[in-house]
Amino acid sequence: MSLNLNEVVRLLAAGKIPSPRLEARILLENAGGSPYAEVSGAAEEKLRRQIERRLAHTPLDKLLGCREFYKNSFVVSEDVLTPRPDTEILVEAAIELVQQNNFAKILDLGTGSGCILLSILDDCPATQGTAVDASEPALDIARRNASLLGLSERISFVHGSWFEDGFLQKTGSGFDMIVSNPPYIPTADIASLEPEVREHDPLSALDGGADGFVHYKKIAAWAPLLLNDGGYILLEAGIGQARQILKVFADTGLTPVDILPDLSGTERCVILKK
Repeated sequence: MSLNLNEVVRLLAAGKIPSPRLEARILLENAGGSPYAEVSGAAEEKLRRQIERRLAHTPLDKLLGCREFYKNSFVVSEDVLTPRPDTEILVEAAIELVQQNNFAKILDLGTGSGCILLSILDDCPATQGTAVDASEPALDIARRNASLLGLSERISFVHGSWFEDGFLQKTGSGFDMIVSNPPYIPTADIASLEPEVREHDPLSALDGGADGFVHYKKIAAWAPLLLNDGGYILLEAGIGQARQILKVFADTGLTPVDILPDLSGTERCVILKK
């Protein structure tokens, strides 16, 4: 029996998948080329496998292997955090600052898929980037995205962690801007996350330690050494964390500039200046 849109919607809705009609159209298009055509044969088999995995809470982007973010589509896998619209506010703010100040060098701490840094570089053609991640598989995804966007010549990749003593030697210094979406979920809260996040985003990209701020504290220690005078750091914040992040940076010599809300009104992007 072939599958059509209404049948896929019914299966997804029965499994309590949000937006079942939208997701059904996307899955049908991926399997058969049209969201409104029936699929059969090999395409149907592929679609049924994807539906089964989606009903088991595999995120749609991890099923398809790609995710739209800002102006581009990015390759994703279970080795990287799913790019989310909340992060686009950080990208937009970074691009505005780069263009206003003619910044030349940007450092992305915990690059994952590369979606933040690559989105900035794509809109700022005179800028170079350095992408750092402690996960080599994540860096492989970021390298692939850089290649697909034609940005490989303007970005370098560093395998390393800001918990290493020799971190500064690995990254170098003299950056005009740092951008980062570090892990910020308190360890005890991870078990209560949706299964799409808890089971399919890498734990290393989620776990912010007991209080959620362990990564911010290490980044705060490095930022003054990494940034040029007049440089900026833009950090994504979890719900209710932005004001505490300012306190974490209070003794670094960096000056708070702004806290920007995302589309839902959550204080999402913290900006400081050296």
